[in-house]
Order: sequence, then structure tokens, then C-alpha cells
Amino acid sequence: MSSQDVPQGAVLAVVHEPVALSPGGPLVLELRGPLGPADAETVAARLAQRHRAFGVALDSHRPGHHTLRLTPPAAGGVAALPADLLADLLAPPPPGGEILPVTGHQQTLLRAALTPAGTSTPAGTGDNSDNGGSSEGSGSSDGGGVEQLYWDWSGPLDVARFAAAWQSVVDRECVLRACFDWVAAPRLVLHARAEADIAVCSPAAVTWPQLLRRDRARGFALHRPGLLRLTLLAAEPGGGAGAPPPRVLLTYHPALLDERGVHLLLREFYRAYAGGGVLPGGERRPDLRDHARWLAGQDTTAARQFWARAVPPPRAATRPGRPGGATGQSGPGLLHTRLRAPETFRLRSWAALRGAAESSALHLVWALLLYRAAGVSGPLPVSFGVQLSGRDIALPGAAGIPGLLDSPLPMTVTVDPAAPLAGLLHQVRDTLLDLAAYPWASTETIRAWAPRPPAAPGPDPVPGPGPVAGPGPVAGPAAGVGPGCGAGSTLVRFDGPLLLPKVLRSELAAQGVHADTPRSAAGATGGPLTLAARHDTAGGLVLGLFYDRAQLADEDAAALHSQCVRLLRALPGYRQAQASAGQLLDLLARAAIPRMARPVPPAPHPALTVLRPGHPHADVICLVTAPGVPAGSYDLFVRGHHGPETIVAVHGDAAPGVLPAALHQAPGPGRRLVLCGCGPGGRAAYELAQRTPHAPGMVAAVVMTGIGDAAASASALARGVRSVLTPHP
Repeated sequence: MSSQDVPQGAVLAVVHEPVALSPGGPLVLELRGPLGPADAETVAARLAQRHRAFGVALDSHRPGHHTLRLTPPAAGGVAALPADLLADLLAPPPPGGEILPVTGHQQTLLRAALTPAGTSTPAGTGDNSDNGGSSEGSGSSDGGGVEQLYWDWSGPLDVARFAAAWQSVVDRECVLRACFDWVAAPRLVLHARAEADIAVCSPAAVTWPQLLRRDRARGFALHRPGLLRLTLLAAEPGGGAGAPPPRVLLTYHPALLDERGVHLLLREFYRAYAGGGVLPGGERRPDLRDHARWLAGQDTTAARQFWARAVPPPRAATRPGRPGGATGQSGPGLLHTRLRAPETFRLRSWAALRGAAESSALHLVWALLLYRAAGVSGPLPVSFGVQLSGRDIALPGAAGIPGLLDSPLPMTVTVDPAAPLAGLLHQVRDTLLDLAAYPWASTETIRAWAPRPPAAPGPDPVPGPGPVAGPGPVAGPAAGVGPGCGAGSTLVRFDGPLLLPKVLRSELAAQGVHADTPRSAAGATGGPLTLAARHDTAGGLVLGLFYDRAQLADEDAAALHSQCVRLLRALPGYRQAQASAGQLLDLLARAAIPRMARPVPPAPHPALTVLRPGHPHADVICLVTAPGVPAGSYDLFVRGHHGPETIVAVHGDAAPGVLPAALHQAPGPGRRLVLCGCGPGGRAAYELAQRTPHAPGMVAAVVMTGIGDAAASASALARGVRSVLTPHP
């Protein structure tokens, strides 16, 4: 079996038997399909190259069955497999591909996208009628939330040329050939080749709102390249002058691209389209690889010192609404309001006369709304996220790199209603300047750098038969890291102009094509709500409020948006130096404060669940769950397994005592326990076996698989389990 014979989407299974070994002895792993001898040699050679501390030996028995022996360093004795070695083993890079680490904000977004995929509960349907929204649940795709941009195509449209131009961009931009791997450590996988995903729909077959909903519900398979697709809603055949023009829908995953990165790709597409469908030149450099190397070389000393004192305090106000009950709604929502060009000019002039940009005026107003919702008197710190582009770094050419370079950082200021407005304006301006020195920081790194108090001891787990109590509460954020540092905070974005270069617009105009400015559809908010501001072509300021309807009802979102716009329009009227923040807030004295649903903590994971009872004396198959396990893979495995074994499930962070309890599900003598997991569940199974007392006598084998769709993952898991339960021929 050669590399060309490996089935599309096939997944590798690795079996490890945790037997007692002498110090310095090899760790023995069985590789179970779909590797031929040459492919297995390639995997072994890559492991030997990337993990020189381990000795690597390979025995090929037949296609689909190979034995790998990893000898740890002599001085270290028998060692557990490092996470990066497991990742290279279970998810080898594609031919010609490269691997980059996933860090910072991208890691946060990837974790958020994968969290629903660890459950098997079907997605809710929710009420999505108002905003073209959909409910993103565990049964959607691996990708979770998506972002959507759309625009009308003005002028002649050659569909073949359109597709060729996008394929040319895919060939040049490595970000469009990228996907994710999260088997053991989050990584970005750059493929050597990928196909542009383009579909053409007829308006007779689907309406625009239906297309938005269907496209959003489709999500993305994050383990496959490319995480950007386009859908053309064609014009009505034979439509007259008043018929709607063709409309383009561009969908992308926010864990891979930010909006500025998408606009950079659009610019390259239009260059290719104007050039007949071909983009001149080779691959872009610098690109994500260069940015990853630059990021790895940063000295974090100054950033650590800054964030040790600048993290949001626990008492900071972070929500622009009073606590309320459930909204009864679901899905993303979107509101738009435009300040006319004269109003925008007055706002900009008011801020400039006080030494600040109009983005600082927007931050000031948002800080006041957070303060007002807290319902206190006197000074109070407030905290919210601000989006930094991450492209004004000391890396030549960074401004042109498409990808996820931006990052939300927590801005904390103290609002005193008795203090002058100018003082609050200067606070937000100066705080933003401080944050701009570290645009590559993220919530993850800030939490890691913040001072932490001693952890309170938790209860010891009690092993025993039957259901086992779940593990103690997971440690929360560091002391001093308030909620404004996490996903629950609101976010304010002020996007700069994203116009095409004048020369490119002229080239397109000469061919009768006018490049319309893309607009946002309601997409993944990344939190309760995001306030996004940008200038339109007429000089007006457009404010978009993206919100989670499960946390903020449409009525409350409309009230909040209206109050924000009202304060922005009134702000230039407060010219006196003594004008206070409280005086501006008095404009809203008779307006009701919006309500937001109280955050609902996630339900605790059951430590042990019996999925299928088996024969009393049969072995026990234990499926280990973890965020990122391909959705539905365990369900398919359970339905497809016809052996006498009992099948149970435990969570990856369960205490070691849960494994003896699992064996009690089959009380006969001579029972064995087979720990299994797909993707990150495989790593969790391996670690659970490592930290379980007397695991070599209890755990017969650990079966780990790579990442694929539900069917391929379940098939790989079944292949590995059969090799353990079925005697070798």
C-alpha cells in the first residue's frame, strides 16, 4: 500500500499495552492501518528526526499492521510519551505539508469551536427566524461557529474565471490550505495542495435567508483544508434591469482568519480576476510560517511585568445589562446603525481637540454603559475587550499577512461619574496605547502571567463500584484576573478602512466590474456581544452589534444599541472642560437598563456512564471523552460493536479511581479493561492509564486514533479494539 492508496479521510489507530518494562526498555506501539510499509517507514523516520531523544525501530508485518518501538533516553528510564510525539504519531503531516503551533487567541478560539464536539447530544433547532441565525450545537459540524461576509456582484460575471481566480489565491496563500490538528496538542497543518470550495445556487432553488441559514448550519470540518468557502447566488435567468444582481457569500472560520485577513484575500482575488483568473508570482512571503517564527522569538519579560499589574480586578464591571432570566431565543443576532457623515465629523473633531481618536470616544461610551448597568454610585473599574490588529509589529510585511493575527485584549479603566469626561477619554486612550505594545498577547498568556494565589485543596476522589462522583471543580482564573479577561467579556472593534487599491479598482472598472464593499451577516460572536465600528465610503460611522440571542434578547439588544448611538451623538455637545461623565449618563436617566441572561455554568460531566451492558464475564471497553472528540464517533462505535464486552464512558479528567469502578460493571473473573479514545480522547485515555495505580495489571490496552469524521474515527477505533480483543492469527 503506497501513499497514493491511502483512502481519503482514513484515520490511523495506535494500540499501546501498558505492561511493566525494565528501565530503559522500549515502549511498544501497534500501528493499525491505513499505512503501507513505505508510509510506516516515513512515519518512523519523521519521529526519529523530530524526537531525537527516543530510539525508533519499526517492524512491518503486513499492510495495515506495524510495530513501533520507542526507546526513551537511558537516563530517564521508562517515560510517558510526550504530547508532541503523540501528535506526530497519530496525525502525521500530509505529503509536502508543514506543522505550526497554535498559540494565543487562536488556541482560545479553537478550544471554543471544539468544546461542543465532545458531546453526542443533537443540536437544538432554536428560533432562527428573525436574524437568519442558527443554533450552533454539538451536532453541527466540527467547526462550530462561522463568520459570513456577502456582497452584490456589479458587472459581468464569468463563473469559470471567478473559480480560477480563487484557486489561484488558494495556490498562493498557505492559510487557505490550512486546517487544524488537536490530537494531543493544538497545531495548524499547512497542506501542499487544496481545492477552492465554490458552489453556485439558483435563486429558484433557495432564497437568500435560507442560504444564510443552511450555510451557517453546515459549519466546517476543522481537520480538513480549507476553512473558507464561497457560494454564488446567481441572478434570475432572463431578469430585467430591475432584477437582483448575483450575490457572493463568503464563509470562513474565525479560528483561522480575522476579517482583515479575509479582506486581504479578497484583494488578491480581485487582482487575479482582473488578470484573467491567474495571480502572478509565487507563494506569499512573509506568511503564517514567518509570523510563527517571529512570535516564538519574542522576549516576554516586559509583557509579563505589564500584565502582572494590568489584569482586570475581580470587581470590574463587564456586562452592559442587569442580570435577567432566560431569553427564550437562540442563535446570533445583528443590528446596524449609521451615524451620518456630519455627525461622524463632529465626533472625530471632539475627540481630536482633546488629543484622542474617535475610537477612544467609542471606548468611553462603552465604558459608561458598563458602569451604568452595574448600578453603583462612585468610582468603579470596568473592563471590556478591545481588538488589536496584530499587523503593526516589527516583522517586515506583516501588514499583508492574511490569517488570525488580531487578538482581543482586556481594557480596564475606572469610571467616576463626578470626574470630567476628558479624563475618562484620556484614560481609554492611554490604556489602548499601553496594550498596543503587546498585540501578540492573549487571554491565555495573560492568565498564565498573572499572579496566582495558593490553590484550595479539593476533596479526594473515592474509588469504588457503581457510579463515581465527578472530579472536583476545575481551577478558575488567577486571582486578579477578572471576568473581563475571559470569553464572557464584551468586545469593541474599530476596523480601519478596507478599500481596494485605486489602481485595482480602475482595472476592474475598465472591465465593467465594480467591487462592492462586503457586509457582515450575523455570525459567531465569540462572546455575549461584539460592538464593531467602521467608516463607510460616504464618511459615515457604521456601528454593528453582534450578539448571542441566548444571552441578550432582541429587545434588550436594540435598547443597548440605541443607547450607545445616543451617547455617541450627544458627546460632541459636551465641550466644557468641567463636563462630567455623570452628566452624559443623565441622558439615559429615563431609559431602562437592558437585561442579560445570567451565565449558566456547564453541567458537570458524569464520571462513569454505562453505554451498553455486556456479558457478566466479558471485558470492559472504556471510551474516554474529551473536548474535540469527533462528534458522533462514539455513538457509531457503540452501534457497530457486536461483541460481548460492556461499553462504558468516562471523562478524560476523571480521577484514577474511576477505572476500578469501571471494572465493577463486569464482575466476573479474568476481566480486562481496554481504554479507548478518538483524537484528544486517545491522549486522555493514555494519560488516564499512566496515572492509574497498577495500570499494567488492570488496563489491557490503550487504543488511540487520529482525527477524522465520525465514520472514519469510529472505524479506526473499531480496528484498534479488534486487534486487542481478537487473538492474532
